[in-house]
This record gives sequence, structure tokens and C-alpha cells, in this order.
Amino acid sequence: MELVPLLITFNNADYKRIYELLNKTWLTEEELGAHADTSTVIACLSILRKGNLVEEQWRMPKPGEKPTKEYRATYSKFRASFQCSMGDIGDLLHIAISNDAGLRSIVDSVEQEIVAGTTSIGDISRKYGVSPIFIRGLAKRIPGLDVKGQGMVLLDRLH
Repeated sequence: MELVPLLITFNNADYKRIYELLNKTWLTEEELGAHADTSTVIACLSILRKGNLVEEQWRMPKPGEKPTKEYRATYSKFRASFQCSMGDIGDLLHIAISNDAGLRSIVDSVEQEIVAGTTSIGDISRKYGVSPIFIRGLAKRIPGLDVKGQGMVLLDRLH
């Protein structure tokens, strides 16, 4: 489980409501759309996937209908036992809950780096003078990016 997607989920009332619904039962995007607008549902599911906070499966359709994906929350309890520097936890909390314009500038720059072909977390963190944890946290917040190994990848819509 990733900390940044977890914090983003519970810092947004709509995302929190979606998570609570998924904690009770399997629901499709369309069913979730009855509780939040479509763009919110899509963005929330993206964040939940990045944090491994949701699982998905194909719902068996009625005859003549197409199968649809349905989702359910992966965890119903939280237990944490980790240690990190105060600097790293401060960065992760800032990334998860901040609307700081300076953070937006770094996000834009990182997105440009990825589009230009620089995917190494280490290379990007050195270029911008931030820790690799900071860059990983940004990737978990930016809707179109995710972390794969030691690099970052662009996501096409949602899986």
C-alpha cells in the first residue's frame, strides 16, 4: 500500500465516499457514477489503483450485454509499521495534501521530463534537487504517471 494515494483518497470527500462504497461491495464505474461525476470516479479509481487500494474483476453480463469491470476496496483495516526520515514523511504529506503552486511547477517539469524520455527516478530527482521518495510520491499523485521499478511510466487512460 502506498501512503500518498491513501492520503489523497481520504483528503478528498468524493474519493473518500467512493472508497467507503467500494469497501462494502463490488461496484462498476457506472454504479459509482450515481454517487459522483464520471471524471471524479475515473480519477479516484486511478489513485486507488496506484495505491493498491482497489481490486477489479469482470462482472458476468446478462445475455446479450458486454462484460464490465467492477471494483472493490482491497483493505478494510490499516496497520503501519515503518520508519523513515522526517524529511521524507514531510515530503510525502506535502505532496499528498498540498495545492502549492511551487509543487505544481515541479509536477509540470517532471511530466515534461517523462514525455522527453527521461524516466529514471534517480536522474529526475538529481536534476531537480529532491529525493527519489519525493519523485515517487509525485508519480503517485500525477494522474497520467506511475512508478515501475526504478523508473516512471506514462499511463494510457486507465488500465
